[in-house]
Amino acid sequence: MAETKKKPVRKKKQQDTWLRRHSLGVMTAVIAVVAAFIALLSFAFIPYTGGHEDGGDWVYVPHGATPPQVHDSLRTSLGSSMGNRVYILWKLMGSSPQRTEGAYRINAGQSALSIARRMSTGRQTPVQVTFNGTRTMPMLAERIASQLQCSPEQFMDACREVLPDRGFSEATFPAAFIPDTYEFYWSASPENVVRRLLDYRDKFWNDDRVAKAKALGLSKVEVATVASIIEEETAKKDERPMVASLYLNRLHKGMRLQADPTVKFAVGDFSLRRIKGEHLKKVSPYNTYMVNGLPPGPIRVPTASAMDDVLNAPAHNYIYMCAKEDFSGYHNFAVDYSTHLANARRYQQELNRRNIR
Repeated sequence: MAETKKKPVRKKKQQDTWLRRHSLGVMTAVIAVVAAFIALLSFAFIPYTGGHEDGGDWVYVPHGATPPQVHDSLRTSLGSSMGNRVYILWKLMGSSPQRTEGAYRINAGQSALSIARRMSTGRQTPVQVTFNGTRTMPMLAERIASQLQCSPEQFMDACREVLPDRGFSEATFPAAFIPDTYEFYWSASPENVVRRLLDYRDKFWNDDRVAKAKALGLSKVEVATVASIIEEETAKKDERPMVASLYLNRLHKGMRLQADPTVKFAVGDFSLRRIKGEHLKKVSPYNTYMVNGLPPGPIRVPTASAMDDVLNAPAHNYIYMCAKEDFSGYHNFAVDYSTHLANARRYQQELNRRNIR
């Protein structure tokens, strides 16, 4: 009978030891990878817990910013912890301040990864731009600049660059804009802002409104100019159509408008409560007590509703008006001068009684 050969015991033990040693190493590596993955998830997907009820927090990256400035902006807006997370992820994505330039609204619940991804691809949040109650172009420029990245000077330069080619002079610049609330990207160029606002204005002037202006014998700019006067003349919206019709009557009769708001504009003082002889003597193309017809342009940026009040002004024969003596904000209207003088006398007496100089 042949003898059975036995396997070497030492070799088997060496193999078992090698397997145990390397299995332990593999398991350790797997655990390390899993731990790193969990840490990465915690780092990247932890939600932002800030954000205000009125629309979240904003991160601004201005033109020409450096990476450290982006970091500072994130920390200032989102807090140190979240700001650091977003910045590290933003850097890992290979982004740059040039690509990220703009404004970003960050709401509660957004992860660091989603914030960094948005910023790295430049997906800005549109900002709302509002400029109601704007009297002068410098005031309009200040309002626009306070809500966008551009400066007032850059906005005015853009107006001078864009508007003359569309038929506007500096005196008629206010007629190129209609007060409202608009959406822009914070980093939009001033030229683009002017062009888009002008586009909105052009949409207002549809065929129906153009036809109404033509029937009144007025251009679009002249409608805006009359509208600007009636807005300054009365704060009562229900009275504006009556006031508009009165000034149209005076224009059609060849009478001077003699509108007090144009005197205030000429003097440069909108706070005047009493127009005196010294004011009426102000030499200016805007002083409609001294010049015939309309002033060179609007004395404020007129609203769409005021322009519609001009276009839809009711027919009447009034050519005189004077503030009511009860200081209600409304006016007494008159067809003849003697009635107007009586109305004016009562108002002057009340001014004196109230010691308004």
